[in-house]
Amino acid sequence: MLPDARLDQLLARHAEIEHALTAGPDADAYVRLSREFSDLSPLIERIKALRAAERELDEARTLATDPSTDREMAALAEEEAASLEGQVETLAHEVRLALLPKDAMDERGVILEVRAGTGGDEAALFAGDLFRMYERFAALNGWSVEVLSLSEGTAGGYKEIAAAIHGRGAYAKLKFESGVHRVQRVPETEGSGRIHTSAATVAVLPEVEEVDIAIDEGDLRIDVFRASGAGGQHVNKTESAVRITHLPSGVVVAVQDERSQHKNKARAMSLLRARLYDAEREKRDTARAADRRLQVGSGDRSERIRTYNFPQGRVTDHRIGLTLHKLPEILSGEALGELVDALTTEHQAALLAEAEDTGWGQP
Repeated sequence: MLPDARLDQLLARHAEIEHALTAGPDADAYVRLSREFSDLSPLIERIKALRAAERELDEARTLATDPSTDREMAALAEEEAASLEGQVETLAHEVRLALLPKDAMDERGVILEVRAGTGGDEAALFAGDLFRMYERFAALNGWSVEVLSLSEGTAGGYKEIAAAIHGRGAYAKLKFESGVHRVQRVPETEGSGRIHTSAATVAVLPEVEEVDIAIDEGDLRIDVFRASGAGGQHVNKTESAVRITHLPSGVVVAVQDERSQHKNKARAMSLLRARLYDAEREKRDTARAADRRLQVGSGDRSERIRTYNFPQGRVTDHRIGLTLHKLPEILSGEALGELVDALTTEHQAALLAEAEDTGWGQP
């Protein structure tokens, strides 16, 4: 049941902001009010559409049941009422979703980290498959990918790789990818055709700005060193690689991909901010989970969330019990959206149930 009093308050607030904007506020107030007005407007449009459809439904029902209405007109009114009932339910669902609390980071880009787990070379190869899957998914969504650091596997793939995915709404779509991904397949080096199981861990962190988390420069130890690995002679001759240790937490990040020490430091700070912010969120979520747990959104890095079975060509997401026989399409990024949408829908359903249980909280 939608909270009518809450909807009335939102409509009143929208009208109040509109009036304030026409009154010519100062520049700062204008920016603040314009942002609030813009954020509220899509919800207000849905509420107004819902109220209009509800009025039309009441009128159609009244006409259909009025004894003075002739039979043909009553039949038409009943048909219209049936159609309007579906329209009202659809609009009411849209309003419910719009009323759900928003994750402040949903519109941000992400820091994506993929690490090979158990399985040796095969795990590193699988980590490479996963990273390419996310790269392709990013491209399909019009996002850009910037590799921050990587360590290649001895037979290909990655022991670990971290990248920034820049694009509005990337975090909203990718935040449920955190956890352990398992693969079952026959390695190319396996002569007997025996299926091996290996795993990789994915972490998806929101891109964090300096204003989101305060880092005291005195809490940092910054070391520079010569980069190793690919990159030509230059990369081994200059101390361009940067390692930053956050002393209070013990979090360490290292970036060596750029020739510029300044760029590597900037990238390392971006990675550090994301990890520290994520640690704070995890503490908060753990405390909240003591009361109630929204499983899809738990973000537990140790949780086995998905299995990619090559012999059967299927991918199973264990959190929502969904199996898709589209393994190649998912790894190509093309069908990953189906899993993303299913996880988002499940999360929204859990939030809706929670909102109903708590009476939708306070406006």
